[in-house]
Amino acid sequence: MTERFLDRVDRILKTRDSLLCVGLDPDPQHLPAGRAGTRPGTRARRFLSEIVRATYPYAAAYKLQLGAYLAFGSEGLALLEPIVREIGPSRLRILDVKANDIANTMRLVRDGAFGALGFDAITVSPWLGWETLEPFTEDSSHGIFVVAHSSNPGAPDFQEIPTPRGPLWIAVIAEVRRMAAAHHNTGAVVGATYADAIRVAREALGDGIPILVPGIGAQGGLLSSTVQQGADGNGRALLINASRSILFAETGPRWAEAAGAEARRMREQINQLRSGVRTA
Repeated sequence: MTERFLDRVDRILKTRDSLLCVGLDPDPQHLPAGRAGTRPGTRARRFLSEIVRATYPYAAAYKLQLGAYLAFGSEGLALLEPIVREIGPSRLRILDVKANDIANTMRLVRDGAFGALGFDAITVSPWLGWETLEPFTEDSSHGIFVVAHSSNPGAPDFQEIPTPRGPLWIAVIAEVRRMAAAHHNTGAVVGATYADAIRVAREALGDGIPILVPGIGAQGGLLSSTVQQGADGNGRALLINASRSILFAETGPRWAEAAGAEARRMREQINQLRSGVRTA
């Protein structure tokens, strides 16, 4: 029997003893210097491979933001498949694209992300309506993280519009819970930069439904409150993403070693923070 995505998330978080998700978002302006004449795509591939190698012992997941790869043109898009393959199935591999379109297009997105490229999950938006996400209900072994409350300053512009069920994002969370119960492959994206959002989301979702949390580190989200309010009753169901603070921990010649050290520090700090809530 094929393992359901939510079961796989819980298994990996428990096996790796980690809630850390490393954001593999290369920036052409901040890559380590290469040999003269080295193409940006070649430098990015070496950079990503070294980051994966350095952070692998500490990460439960990796998230690849599509925009970072588009910045390299066709060379960047060509990096997705080999990096996903290099990470391998013992960690979660998430494509951050916040996709949303008509169901027929979303079916193509699903097949490309999961089939052609080998990702385990992608981020999606519900803005065009819940029926647009129906193609993902056909495969419980791969997951979606639905954007509910993002980490950017403009998030409240639409996400906190009042509705009869409370702020709009709370209505999104309620639907995520329903989909998770029905299809066992749905989680939520909730940013760490809004003080009460993580707590409210966890209370609404209950145990076992994962929350993917951007906004820690360079965006200013607090790690302590995120862990204490976002972990479920087993101390899991939470993926804390850090990108720039790990990737660019140091710009000197020991950048890969620095990235590994920062990933290790974050993993250890997260585990200390959740030690009081872990029961299984």
